[in-house]
Amino acid sequence: MQTPTTLATGGDDKRLKRHVGLVGLLFTAVGSIIGSGWLFGALNAAEQAGPASIISWLIGAIMILFIGLTYAELGTMFPLSGGVVRFPHFAFGSFASFTTGWVTWLAAASTAPIEVLAALQYANNYIPNLQVLRDGVAVLTPMGYIAAAALMFLFSLVNVVGIRWFARLNNALVWWKLAIIVLVVVSFFSAEFDSSHFVYAAHGGFMPFGWHGVFSSIATAGIIFSYLGFRQGVELAGETDNPSRNVPIAIIGSVLGCAVIYIGLQMAFIGALPSAALANGWAHIGTTFSGGIEDKAIAFGPLATLSMTLGMTWLALLLYIDAFISPADTGLIYTTVTARLSYAMGRNGNAPASLAKVNDHGVPWVSVIVAFVVGLIFFLPFPSWQKLVGFVTSATVLSFGSGPLVLIALRKELPGHKRPFRLPGGIIIPYLAFLSSNLIVYWSGWDVDWKLAIAVLLGFSILIAHEAFYHKLTPRLDLRAGFWVIPWLGGLALISWLGSYPDAAVGKGNLGILDLATAIPTIAVFSALIMWIAYSMRLRHNRVKEYLNEDWDNV
Repeated sequence: MQTPTTLATGGDDKRLKRHVGLVGLLFTAVGSIIGSGWLFGALNAAEQAGPASIISWLIGAIMILFIGLTYAELGTMFPLSGGVVRFPHFAFGSFASFTTGWVTWLAAASTAPIEVLAALQYANNYIPNLQVLRDGVAVLTPMGYIAAAALMFLFSLVNVVGIRWFARLNNALVWWKLAIIVLVVVSFFSAEFDSSHFVYAAHGGFMPFGWHGVFSSIATAGIIFSYLGFRQGVELAGETDNPSRNVPIAIIGSVLGCAVIYIGLQMAFIGALPSAALANGWAHIGTTFSGGIEDKAIAFGPLATLSMTLGMTWLALLLYIDAFISPADTGLIYTTVTARLSYAMGRNGNAPASLAKVNDHGVPWVSVIVAFVVGLIFFLPFPSWQKLVGFVTSATVLSFGSGPLVLIALRKELPGHKRPFRLPGGIIIPYLAFLSSNLIVYWSGWDVDWKLAIAVLLGFSILIAHEAFYHKLTPRLDLRAGFWVIPWLGGLALISWLGSYPDAAVGKGNLGILDLATAIPTIAVFSALIMWIAYSMRLRHNRVKEYLNEDWDNV
């Protein structure tokens, strides 16, 4: 019988090359965090929460940190690529891992195209005809579609060549991105900074839209979206040379470091706004300071527009350049991550095994091709970039919700397993992480959550079809152990329908029965109940060992 410390780590990932060091892993997380979100987040958050958007960034960082800490323990226990997908497989079986894996993959697969669209939207300022405005929404032209496909192909090519070259390229890009965002913060603070904007009584003071605006902006203004890159410390754990040291530092360091930068940027943005920008209230600053032309703010970008308003043409020029580099770098990262997620699902056995094939460079090349093809599909014109970002945020955070449940299940079934990083506080932080995930999904609003529910149902349809055609080649579903997924996802959809986000029954289809005072306690109790159900239904020790010791090369 194996001792607890010599249990396998959930399949042998030796086929993947451990070419990513501490700096490479940390910079991959930071580079993924600093994408297009910071270019839009300061304006969107200010419009939804006013000066209290500073609190939104802080709360968002704390919630993401709770979630990230649970993955720091899991990521060092099982340093596997695509860990977010594979961890639920060990604790709850195939049904749970497919469900969370499908949602995770869908979110990641749509993120790279979103970042490419953002990059091309800014590039349209100096390369005309990449995008056109239709009903206020920027959509690709035929020329833009070709450029977008070319960028996605470039991302895929870099990934196929090998992770070592990806890490080297990303490190250089992250230094650039950090320098630009710090320069913007310092420049805005040194401009005509007006501290009275933070308590401007004529437009509601510090918190003009109350706590409703604070919480709503966390989910829908791009705040959580801007923090989601911490996951790369988990997804690439199987390709770093010292996961017990590198994974926790990458997760915690990236979230805390970027939180300081984002909060500083939000403060600098609010203080640097011309007083005339507040003439029509916080909700309209995007059109006011851009000259009253709504499309102009969309076309030029809020930070660049503010820079030009303040007479900093040189800074606006740098922002136009960075507005291409930052999203493009994040798109490159998410192309990598999407391939690792489908690779992990192939290793789990609940997706085609060909997705787990790797080339001589240790890269899952089939998964890279799939990510490229699906990315092209996502380039079809969507109703709006912002709504798709909201969907990605909700889907990604939903997939993270399984991590705390896996953590408490494996602490029970593998108490002696080596844990290079052990999260203190018992069940407290895992519960707060699970609660945070559910709250963010709820704050995303019913108009996002019903689409997410449809996507989940589509995933179940794919699972049924896969089981029907490949039943003899797939692992058993472990429906009993994964049953908690049904009341969890169904309950979140029901609470969202009964809730008041984004607005209380204002043409959005939700009922507005749960207000701010009743929704949070309801979700708190609901989260505790689902956590108890999942803990009770977890796979037992022998079954967990079976998955951990499975011969993945023969799957």
